[in-house]
Amino acid sequence: MSKTRLPIGTVIQIEKPDLQAVVDKLKELGYKTVGPRIFEQAIVYGELDSVDMLPIGYVDEQDGGTYRIRKTDTGAYFDYVVGPHSLKNYLFPPRETILESQREGKSWTMRAPVPPQQPLAVIGVRSCDLHALAIQDRVFLGGPYVDTAYQQRRQALFVVAVNCRRAARTCFCHSMNTGPTITKGLDLALTEMDEYFAVEVGTERGGEVISGAAWTPCSVAQVEQSRSVPQQLEERMRNREPESNSVLDEDGPRQRSLDTSDIRNLLMNNLDHPRWEEVAERCLSCANCTMVCPTCFCSSVDEVSDLSGDNVRRERAWDSCFTAEHSYMNTGTVRKTTQSRYRQWMTHKLATWHDQFDTSGCVGCGRCFTWCPVGIDLTEEVAAIRGDGL
Repeated sequence: MSKTRLPIGTVIQIEKPDLQAVVDKLKELGYKTVGPRIFEQAIVYGELDSVDMLPIGYVDEQDGGTYRIRKTDTGAYFDYVVGPHSLKNYLFPPRETILESQREGKSWTMRAPVPPQQPLAVIGVRSCDLHALAIQDRVFLGGPYVDTAYQQRRQALFVVAVNCRRAARTCFCHSMNTGPTITKGLDLALTEMDEYFAVEVGTERGGEVISGAAWTPCSVAQVEQSRSVPQQLEERMRNREPESNSVLDEDGPRQRSLDTSDIRNLLMNNLDHPRWEEVAERCLSCANCTMVCPTCFCSSVDEVSDLSGDNVRRERAWDSCFTAEHSYMNTGTVRKTTQSRYRQWMTHKLATWHDQFDTSGCVGCGRCFTWCPVGIDLTEEVAAIRGDGL
């Protein structure tokens, strides 16, 4: 063990309880540290002081409109997949004050609030969410107009990512080339083995944080073994193998996949396909899919005044193209039907996002299936249009 900063690319091993040293070091450096926690029978992000607060031994089982967690006797730290939270919850908050105005006599003083200065560390981030983060970076940091509050939070972010060794039935990151192997956007990458964590250093900050743990070098064989974990999972996903030991109906859907070949033209050439009306008959326009999506960025802005009218806050809040108000113009709502709103969401996510940002807006995390009350499956809808599309 050495206290010196470990170089980028170094792969070491630590005993699982020694992950606490990472948490302690992050707090010593002033980071607010969050990680997976159990709250109301879901695994979400919450503040983390001890690794004992992680859902150790728990797995999640997901399908269309279905989410449940259950305890196992494996003692695994990270065998659950993704819950309703993502990095978006922290870098692009659900509600944020972007301007404050105060009346003094007959004049107004306006100022932009300063975002909290404490840096954030997130433990347990998966590959799909790292790709989603890159997409959000393109939205908020690319081009001539930069969201400075997002920029400050992003620059202060520390990511401890985890290679997946298990997938939910709703996962299709392999189709979107966004996982399950972590390839970018991390300070430290963990791969959970049966007896230890293999840890790869991704940045100089990561090398500093992990250097305080009780570590030993990984042998070449151990490095290869750790890197094979997400690769083997990807092979199982591509073969659509069912999850083992699942209490979900084994006659139900297996692993999802999405054929993305020429998907932009497929959707844009089938805007009048009858499938849009079929899915609209089930869709509740509840906007759950956009709220849990790690890349959706639509928002609304409201002026919120106190009772005196002397203090006014301009607040930005998450919004959704599934609401009628989202497309409201001076002549009224443009997208008046559920059919047109669902079509707008899916064609933007999978088709015109390429025109706007040179990438897909989907990372294959499957949250939109899981948290849809009626279990609408995006991959199924695309396949139906592809099956008899124009």
